[in-house]
Amino acid sequence: MPKMKTKSGAKKRFKVRSSGSIKRGSAFKRHILTKKTTKTKRQLRGVHAVHETDTARVHAMMPFA
Repeated sequence: MPKMKTKSGAKKRFKVRSSGSIKRGSAFKRHILTKKTTKTKRQLRGVHAVHETDTARVHAMMPFA
């Protein structure tokens, strides 16, 4: 049986909190920021939780988290 491996893309993007929820960063805030409004950029700040319908999928990508 081969070793179980963590998806390297997932380990760079997600962290599992102690409560079991998964935190993620926001999309659409890396580049081409000049055409985005200040309100949009402000609302993209901070971290967000992965939606509960996607948590099982992310947990499968990170079996040791």
